[in-house]
Amino acid sequence: MSGAHSLDASLFINRELSWLAFNERVLEEAADPTNLPLERLKFAAIVASNLDEFFMVRVASLHHATGEGDEAPDVAGLTPAQQLAAVSERAHALVENLYRLVADHLLPALASAGVRIMGWQDLDRAQQAALGVLFRDAILPVLTPLAIDGARPFPLLASLSLNLALRLAPIDGHSGHRLAIVQVPSGLTRLVPLGAAGTFVLLEDVIAAHLAQLFPGQQIVEWACIRLARDAELELDDEGGRTQLEQVERGLRRRRQSDAVRLEINAGASTDLVDQLRAQLDLTPDEVYVVTGPLDLRVLMALTELPGLDALRDAPRQPVDVLADLRQADLFSLLDEQDLLLHHPYESYDPVVALVAQAADDPDVLAIKQTLYRTSIGSSFIESLQRAASRNKQVTVLVEVTARFDEERNIRWARALEEAGAHVIYGVHGYKTHAKICLIIRRTPQGLKRYVHLATGNYNERTARLYTDFGLLTTAPAIAQDATAFFNALTGYSDPPRLKKLVMAPTDLRRRFLALIERERHRAESGQPAEIAAKMNSLIDEEIIAALYAASQRGVRIRLNVRGICSLRPGVPGVSTNIEVVSIVDRLLEHARIYYFLNGGEDEVYLASADWMARNLDKRVELMFPVEQPDHKAKVLSALRAMFRDTTKGRWLGADGVYGRPGPAPGETPFRVQDYLYEQAQRTAALARRRTGVVLEPD
Repeated sequence: MSGAHSLDASLFINRELSWLAFNERVLEEAADPTNLPLERLKFAAIVASNLDEFFMVRVASLHHATGEGDEAPDVAGLTPAQQLAAVSERAHALVENLYRLVADHLLPALASAGVRIMGWQDLDRAQQAALGVLFRDAILPVLTPLAIDGARPFPLLASLSLNLALRLAPIDGHSGHRLAIVQVPSGLTRLVPLGAAGTFVLLEDVIAAHLAQLFPGQQIVEWACIRLARDAELELDDEGGRTQLEQVERGLRRRRQSDAVRLEINAGASTDLVDQLRAQLDLTPDEVYVVTGPLDLRVLMALTELPGLDALRDAPRQPVDVLADLRQADLFSLLDEQDLLLHHPYESYDPVVALVAQAADDPDVLAIKQTLYRTSIGSSFIESLQRAASRNKQVTVLVEVTARFDEERNIRWARALEEAGAHVIYGVHGYKTHAKICLIIRRTPQGLKRYVHLATGNYNERTARLYTDFGLLTTAPAIAQDATAFFNALTGYSDPPRLKKLVMAPTDLRRRFLALIERERHRAESGQPAEIAAKMNSLIDEEIIAALYAASQRGVRIRLNVRGICSLRPGVPGVSTNIEVVSIVDRLLEHARIYYFLNGGEDEVYLASADWMARNLDKRVELMFPVEQPDHKAKVLSALRAMFRDTTKGRWLGADGVYGRPGPAPGETPFRVQDYLYEQAQRTAALARRRTGVVLEPD
């Protein structure tokens, strides 16, 4: 936070508890019987995956703070130690509810549909014998039994890897059970298929049934499956003048040896085994999560993708192809005539992919400049940029090598781009580059022309089908000039650029947001209508929240669609009476950032890569861009306003920090915003086709 406020801590919600509340909302979707079985399973797997990241990043950060003796309270008035205690209680309850739901409802529902994960004890002799042959031929050679004693210390288990922990009987003349570890190979499929279609056994159960072959002559007292989560924070320093890339690679190596922050273990493990593991890993009892059922529920995601189960999952939706009925196959010619505003995944992401691909092949394109934060495996963008560089076009790519958990992948892409001849910038020192922008410079009969793509989401073809985002394709001269200034500032030596249309963090974005909020407050104070509506992933920044509270107190109507963490308390009498907050959790991940200000009737609409978080406003390179064309503005505002009408998947935040799901009023037709927006995209495309009509062209 850059500015101070004097608000009471009771007016804020702790960010960690708000994050857990978001995942409780996701778990509600897994528990909702109106969702199809595989969709429910998907939501459960998402909660499990989210919890992994939460422990490795947020809980690890709290451990660092307490270890350093930090007793400073957060904005909600909780010290790091108090936050750890509160998080532990809430997280244990969440994990218990997750596993109970999976065991009691989700897996039985799948079994009734013919998809089963069998336990070893449930297999007949023929099945066990067949798996015995598989173990001997394909699993045993990969395994390594690890004994732990005075000469052989506890192994450095990889974060999130599955392992079997064993207690062996004492050797003659010695007291105490011996400890051993067998790692479950990550390179082998964890869902081992049985003869019947849709029937599986877990790899760890097959290994456990044959442990005697790994420890011949030894008495195995017990075994349990275990899984660690380790601190995943990268600690970068300037020691020895290392480059950004070298620092990240060094940090990744250190990450593999970082402290454990959570131990998961199967229910039924003895207290003695748990205590031995805790002692080896230096964990407290609160950091141990005993679960009933298979560890690492991310494995359930593989079940959701099985073929032949279409009746158990949502019908796929084909994104609307907004270019299908346009005569120009050449995107450059199209953009010479009009800008495009795309709403993904309701509208196809193909034009964005095609623009970079055409730029790579077009002999008139001289240069491509692009940021990459997270992109997909086998990305078309990487291939196009490599092809462009190999054809002697000037290709400059800013690859953010500190994008959490994508660091190693991004380093590989960056090196592949360099090998193809591209200029690669490995991030900006001290800041993550989170902006989403591509600039293409092309030779035309009228001279050089710049084509720009700006977006709220990453250059990732896969998530573009799962996340809701907006993207603008434009040749507007002011935006094109700003795009050039932006890239020059990141790749060269210069003062922060003075931009005409774009707004950049960390230089101007916070100041602009505060000014826009203050302007609405002043209008309300002068008796004019005043309104703010915004959509984002997270709302945490204290200074922004304080400004929103001040605006609310002056009569500004404020509506916020915050998918995840929200530290603001709406509906507090005398403070936030005029503020409402809704969270939408549905089949698509709400990801777009939209900011709207009434401005006395002269509506201002912005799209951005940034949330209202201190890290986005002060610690990252971000971009916000205006939506100015009347039809584009209407399109964005229609989507934003629809968020506050959802009576099916909308949860409203109360002043007590609890989310409610009121549903439709008696006699009211249920409204589901994601269904509405898809239908709206289809209607708009159909209307465009009718307007265009049929055009007959000679061969």
